[in-house]
Formats: sequence, C-alpha cells, structure tokens
Amino acid sequence: MSALEIGITVFVLAAFVGFEVISKVPPTLHTPLMSGANAISGVTIIGALTAAGLGATAAAQALGFLAVVTATVNVVGGFLVTDRMLEMFKSKKDKAPSG
Repeated sequence: MSALEIGITVFVLAAFVGFEVISKVPPTLHTPLMSGANAISGVTIIGALTAAGLGATAAAQALGFLAVVTATVNVVGGFLVTDRMLEMFKSKKDKAPSG
C-alpha cells in the first residue's frame, strides 16, 4: 500500500469516527466544544502560514495561501456560531438595547 492510499484510508476513517463522536454530543456541550475547536483551528492557521511561507514553488505557496484563507474562515465562523449560541442563554432584559 502506498503512502497516499494509507493517508486516504486514515482520512476516511477519521471522518466517520468524527461524525459519530460529534453526533453523540448533547446540545448543552456544543458551546464548550466549539470554543475548543476554535482554539485548535488557531493552531491550524499557524501551520498554514508556515506552509505558505516555506513553499518552494508557486503551487505550494498558492496551496499554503488557500490553507490560510480556509483556516481563517473556519476560526471566524466558529466564533460567530459560538457567540450566537451564547446569545440564546441571555435573559430578555440582558438583550434589551440601552439608550
């Protein structure tokens, strides 16, 4: 088996395991789970920046840039979702605009 086949096999198995684990999480734990995932995605941005900076060819730099963009979108989207979920736990008087 080649390294590519092993990598694809690990990726597919990880996708199935990840789906099963996430589907079993109760709704009350989704907000803390999202916060942890956002922290991990921040590390992904650092790895993507490194990949973009160390790219020896233009194709490697382009893929590194694409990795930076997608990781950044993931982090920002995760924080927006977490913020929206936390809004659900505020009382109505806390939501009233002041002024």
